[in-house]
Parts: sequence; structure tokens; C-alpha cells
Amino acid sequence: MFNSLFDQVDSIIARDPAARNRLEVITCYQGLHAVFFHRIAHFLWNLDLKWIARVSSMFARFITGIEIHPGAKIGRRVFLDHGLGIVIGETTEIGDDCTIYQGVTLGGTSLYKGVKRHPTLGKGVVVSAGAKVLGGFTVGDGARIGSNAVVLKEIPAGATAVGIPARVLHPDLPQSPDSKTKEYFSAYGVTPNVDDPVSMALKGLIDATIEQEAKIAALEKALAKLSNAPAQAPGQSDTKRDLDAIKEWLKE
Repeated sequence: MFNSLFDQVDSIIARDPAARNRLEVITCYQGLHAVFFHRIAHFLWNLDLKWIARVSSMFARFITGIEIHPGAKIGRRVFLDHGLGIVIGETTEIGDDCTIYQGVTLGGTSLYKGVKRHPTLGKGVVVSAGAKVLGGFTVGDGARIGSNAVVLKEIPAGATAVGIPARVLHPDLPQSPDSKTKEYFSAYGVTPNVDDPVSMALKGLIDATIEQEAKIAALEKALAKLSNAPAQAPGQSDTKRDLDAIKEWLKE
């Protein structure tokens, strides 16, 4: 029992630079307390003591500000960082070593009883502050969900999802439990060196427009020479400057 507790505490210290020692984590981290209370409530739930389990979970919510249904399944070393406002539904399954930040909802989109209504998180998933994961699908091992994203469909392993509704970026992070993984640990679901696919599409359209502007200007110049008419005024290059400005703004 104590080995399991210290394993949980040490995993929190490894993931939170603000955690200084075991005593501080055990006494001051409400995310740890919420998981501990949930273990008791889930045990009672499995004994078919549903009402007592629900009362226990309600007490835990009052103490910690974190609502976890006693029917939810939570793996080892799950870290609810800050934790306030987290809601975890009945049929949710959370794998080992997941990190979930404040304001996250792991909810359902169906009113049918006895079916899988809530998401399943694989191992090592990071769900960032304010994100909503809604539905009975799977989020793959090592996936990252950005802050305030609304996830409505399955996310592949290792990918990062951002936006409303969430869009998948790129599965390019190392997954092995070594120093590189910690180096690239995305505390709020932010993946380094990855661009939003919508932003990339807009940049591609702007590049194509600029290229077409250049070709049109060259054609106008050639036609002006053939007809001995003056070329179009230089002021027409304002369009290219505007497009360049938009492109630079998208890069920021």
C-alpha cells in the first residue's frame, strides 16, 4: 500500500517542478487526494454499494473540487494537476501515467444506460486545461490534447489535438520513458515544432495567390510591351504586401 502511495507521489514530483518533497505532495495536492478517495469509492461501487460510493465521491468533490464518478476506472500514477473543476464520467477509463489539468471534462454524448458513453485514455495521455473529451472513443497512448480543445472523435497514439472541434496535428513525440520524453513533455498539450493544419492550408493558399499575382504582373508587362501601352501602375503591388503581412501574422 505504501509502495503504491510513494510510487504515485514520486510520479507527481517527476512531472511537477513546483513539487519539492513527498510531504508537500501528500498534504497539499488535491489531485492526489481525489484519486485516493476515488479508489475507496470505486471499491465500494464494485461491491454493489452504489449509494455509499456516490456519497463518498460527493464528499471527495466537496473537499477537492474534483468530481470523479465512482464507476470510472483510473490507472496507476495518474496526476490531476491543480485539479479544480475536473469532471470524470462513469464509463471513463484512464490509463497509467496520464496527466489531466484543471477544468477538464471527460464526458459523454449519449443518454443510453449500460453503454460506453465516456472516453478511454491510453497510457501517458496529457489532457490540458479546459479541454473537453466527449464520447465513448479512445485517445491513443502518449497523445496530447491542447488547452480548451473539444475532442469528439478518436485521437491516434502520439498525436496532438487542438481546436474546436479538435484537429490532429502530428504524432512526432518520443514515447520511450527516457530523458528525451521528459525533455519534450508538453505540460499543456503544446507540441514543439508542429503547426496547425488549418494555418498551414492558409499559408499554402497565400503562397499560391502571391505566385499568381507575380505571373499576372509579368503577363501585363509583356502585353504592355506588345501594345506599346504603359505597364500597370506600381501601386498594384499593395495586394502582395497585404498577403505577405497576413502570412507573417499566421507564422506568429
